[in-house]
Amino acid sequence: MQKAAPAASPEAYVDALTGWQRLLVEGIRATVRKSTRLEEVIKWGNLVYLSNGPAFMIRAEAERVLFGFWRGQQMRDIEPRLKPGGQYEMATVELREGDGIAPATVRRLVKKAMRLNAALGDPTRI
Repeated sequence: MQKAAPAASPEAYVDALTGWQRLLVEGIRATVRKSTRLEEVIKWGNLVYLSNGPAFMIRAEAERVLFGFWRGQQMRDIEPRLKPGGQYEMATVELREGDGIAPATVRRLVKKAMRLNAALGDPTRI
Protein backbone atom coordinates (compact mmCIF):
# COMPACT_ATOMS: atom_id res chain seq x y z
CA MET A 1 0.00 0.00 0.00
CA GLN A 2 1.37 3.40 -0.99
CA LYS A 3 1.40 6.15 1.63
CA ALA A 4 -0.42 9.33 0.69
CA ALA A 5 0.41 12.78 1.98
CA PRO A 6 -1.94 13.90 4.76
CA ALA A 7 -4.73 16.27 3.82
CA ALA A 8 -3.89 19.96 4.12
CA SER A 9 -7.00 20.70 6.20
CA PRO A 10 -10.09 19.01 7.64
CA GLU A 11 -12.09 20.33 4.67
CA ALA A 12 -9.58 18.84 2.22
CA TYR A 13 -9.78 15.51 4.09
CA VAL A 14 -13.55 15.35 3.64
CA ASP A 15 -13.42 16.68 0.06
CA ALA A 16 -11.14 13.78 -0.88
CA LEU A 17 -13.72 11.20 0.26
CA THR A 18 -16.43 9.71 -1.94
CA GLY A 19 -19.50 7.53 -1.62
CA TRP A 20 -20.77 6.17 1.65
CA GLN A 21 -17.56 7.08 3.52
CA ARG A 22 -18.00 10.73 2.66
CA LEU A 23 -21.67 10.74 3.68
CA LEU A 24 -20.90 9.03 6.97
CA VAL A 25 -17.95 11.29 7.83
CA GLU A 26 -19.94 14.40 6.86
CA GLY A 27 -22.80 13.29 9.12
CA ILE A 28 -20.61 12.60 12.15
CA ARG A 29 -18.62 15.79 11.58
CA ALA A 30 -21.78 17.90 11.26
CA THR A 31 -23.17 16.51 14.52
CA VAL A 32 -19.88 17.18 16.30
CA ARG A 33 -19.66 20.72 14.98
CA LYS A 34 -23.27 21.51 15.96
CA SER A 35 -22.95 20.12 19.47
CA THR A 36 -19.73 21.76 20.68
CA ARG A 37 -16.74 23.89 19.77
CA LEU A 38 -13.59 21.82 19.44
CA GLU A 39 -10.34 22.33 17.63
CA GLU A 40 -10.46 20.14 14.52
CA VAL A 41 -7.08 19.29 12.95
CA ILE A 42 -5.38 16.78 10.71
CA LYS A 43 -3.08 14.73 12.93
CA TRP A 44 -1.64 11.29 12.24
CA GLY A 45 -3.44 11.47 8.87
CA ASN A 46 -6.89 11.59 10.53
CA LEU A 47 -9.49 14.13 11.55
CA VAL A 48 -8.62 14.69 15.21
CA TYR A 49 -10.63 16.71 17.71
CA LEU A 50 -8.77 18.36 20.57
CA SER A 51 -10.09 19.21 24.01
CA ASN A 52 -7.24 19.36 26.54
CA GLY A 53 -5.36 16.94 24.27
CA PRO A 54 -6.77 14.57 21.66
CA ALA A 55 -10.29 13.47 22.54
CA PHE A 56 -11.49 11.59 19.46
CA MET A 57 -10.81 11.00 15.79
CA ILE A 58 -12.47 10.04 12.54
CA ARG A 59 -10.56 7.98 9.98
CA ALA A 60 -11.95 6.91 6.63
CA GLU A 61 -10.43 3.82 5.05
CA ALA A 62 -11.28 1.88 1.89
CA GLU A 63 -13.71 -0.51 3.58
CA ARG A 64 -14.58 1.23 6.85
CA VAL A 65 -14.78 4.45 8.84
CA LEU A 66 -13.33 4.47 12.33
CA PHE A 67 -14.74 6.74 15.03
CA GLY A 68 -12.25 6.43 17.88
CA PHE A 69 -11.88 7.88 21.35
CA TRP A 70 -8.68 8.15 23.35
CA ARG A 71 -10.54 7.23 26.53
CA GLY A 72 -13.18 5.17 24.75
CA GLN A 73 -12.82 2.18 27.05
CA GLN A 74 -14.54 4.32 29.70
CA MET A 75 -17.42 5.07 27.31
CA ARG A 76 -18.70 1.62 26.36
CA ASP A 77 -21.84 2.24 28.43
CA ILE A 78 -22.85 4.80 25.79
CA GLU A 79 -21.82 2.79 22.70
CA PRO A 80 -21.28 -0.96 23.11
CA ARG A 81 -19.69 -1.18 19.62
CA LEU A 82 -16.59 0.60 20.99
CA LYS A 83 -13.81 -1.98 20.71
CA PRO A 84 -10.74 -1.55 22.92
CA GLY A 85 -7.33 -1.35 21.30
CA GLY A 86 -4.12 0.61 21.38
CA GLN A 87 -2.74 2.95 23.98
CA TYR A 88 -4.46 5.54 26.17
CA GLU A 89 -7.59 3.46 26.84
CA MET A 90 -8.42 3.86 23.13
CA ALA A 91 -11.61 2.31 21.79
CA THR A 92 -13.07 2.61 18.31
CA VAL A 93 -16.40 2.08 16.59
CA GLU A 94 -15.87 0.43 13.20
CA LEU A 95 -18.51 1.50 10.69
CA ARG A 96 -18.92 -0.24 7.34
CA GLU A 97 -21.14 0.50 4.37
CA GLY A 98 -24.75 0.52 5.55
CA ASP A 99 -23.83 1.17 9.19
CA GLY A 100 -24.66 4.35 11.02
CA ILE A 101 -24.44 6.00 14.38
CA ALA A 102 -27.26 8.09 15.84
CA PRO A 103 -26.56 11.81 16.26
CA ALA A 104 -27.66 11.57 19.91
CA THR A 105 -25.02 8.87 20.49
CA VAL A 106 -22.36 10.98 18.78
CA ARG A 107 -23.24 13.93 21.02
CA ARG A 108 -23.11 11.82 24.19
CA LEU A 109 -19.75 10.30 23.23
CA VAL A 110 -18.23 13.67 22.36
CA LYS A 111 -19.41 15.31 25.57
CA LYS A 112 -18.11 12.44 27.69
CA ALA A 113 -14.75 12.51 25.88
CA MET A 114 -14.48 16.21 26.65
CA ARG A 115 -15.45 15.70 30.32
CA LEU A 116 -12.88 12.92 30.73
CA ASN A 117 -10.10 15.03 29.23
CA ALA A 118 -11.10 18.00 31.39
CA ALA A 119 -11.02 15.86 34.54
CA LEU A 120 -8.03 13.63 33.74
CA GLY A 121 -5.90 15.79 31.43
CA ASP A 122 -4.31 15.11 28.06
CA PRO A 123 -4.46 11.31 27.55
CA THR A 124 -1.17 11.33 25.62
CA ARG A 125 0.72 12.88 28.55
CA ILE A 126 -0.09 10.15 31.06
